[in-house]
Amino acid sequence: MNFIKKTNILQLLLPILVLSSCDLKNKTGMFTENQKPKDTMPHMEPPAKKLPKLSAQYINAKKNAIEHFYNKNWSNNSMNGSFLVAQNGQIIFEKYEGMANFRDERPITATTPLHLASVSKVLTAAAVLKLIDAKKIGLDQKVNSIIRNFPFPEVTVKMLLNHRSGMRNYAYFTDKKDGVWDRHNILTNKDIVNLMATKDVGLEARTNTRFAYCNTNYAVLALIIEKATGLSYEKAMARMIFKPLKMNHTFVFNYDRDKDSIVPSYKGNKVEIGKDYLDKIYGDKNIYSTPRDLLKFDLARNSPEFLSPKLLKLVYTPFSNERKGERNYGLGIRMINWETGQNFYFHNGWWHGNTSSYVTLLKEHVTIIALSNKYTTKTYQVKKIAPLFGDYPFKLGKEEKEE
Repeated sequence: MNFIKKTNILQLLLPILVLSSCDLKNKTGMFTENQKPKDTMPHMEPPAKKLPKLSAQYINAKKNAIEHFYNKNWSNNSMNGSFLVAQNGQIIFEKYEGMANFRDERPITATTPLHLASVSKVLTAAAVLKLIDAKKIGLDQKVNSIIRNFPFPEVTVKMLLNHRSGMRNYAYFTDKKDGVWDRHNILTNKDIVNLMATKDVGLEARTNTRFAYCNTNYAVLALIIEKATGLSYEKAMARMIFKPLKMNHTFVFNYDRDKDSIVPSYKGNKVEIGKDYLDKIYGDKNIYSTPRDLLKFDLARNSPEFLSPKLLKLVYTPFSNERKGERNYGLGIRMINWETGQNFYFHNGWWHGNTSSYVTLLKEHVTIIALSNKYTTKTYQVKKIAPLFGDYPFKLGKEEKEE
């Protein structure tokens, strides 16, 4: 009798469960976006609110001024790359000129991913900061508690982000002819840590005593991202940043897969620059993207949803000012801090023939991006557009090279 009752109950429950399951799906039999399980991995999201729309008159005035700068900076159509200026998320001016590949005369377009060089650090830092905000790792956590064979016990995650670890640049200590590394072999991020741990590669400066810009810091941060997420850096960056922001033309360079297919870089005379033993290192470099994708990233990075206010304040705190000066570094971003109280935030990059510049004017909601795969320092001059939007005391003068 009990068996019959249980059978009847199951028969009654089965249709209810089936109907409930059907209700979760739309008419096509697929879950809607709102019904899909949420990704628990910390990730960036597009801004919840759109900024005010710019008037056509305002756009035209700014566009004409930017075009004048463009023609003066890259005279005689000398640009070989991508350039974009946007405000409130609206593109005011963009230009794509030159060749992605001079051999097959493939032009650079709005969808051509170019090497970001050290602008990649801004994206690496964004992923690390999201993991810190989600308490997956600690800002002041010792690196050797995450990467067990990391040899410098006082170095923290924060010191990697703000370049105060005191570590040596991997490009220098592996270039020496003292048996540290055979440059016929491709170097990896893990190799860098192993070499520092086993080859008596000491610190360049005592930890946290001074600022020293160093690519090794961000190569180690990429390994921390891998430890914290359980994913490769390539997959973690896609899941945390590229996919949720629909950065469809952005990817981490995978040496074994992409070395023969990516856009090459060139010297100023159009001679192609080949790959070397450092081209497999990621975190400090090796992200390819477009200005439009970076605009999506910048909007998300500057939205209130990006980080908690306390952590966000630290991002823009200068940690490189042992000696009073205007040029400083925060957590993954360069800055100029003038005595007037005005601040300018940016990051430049250089790798092989690739040069890049990312400028974010926070108060004015302006994004300026320039990328080139043919070596030039003119990329770095785009900061001089900033005075068109705010009180930034830049003057047209000699060209600067700052990674």
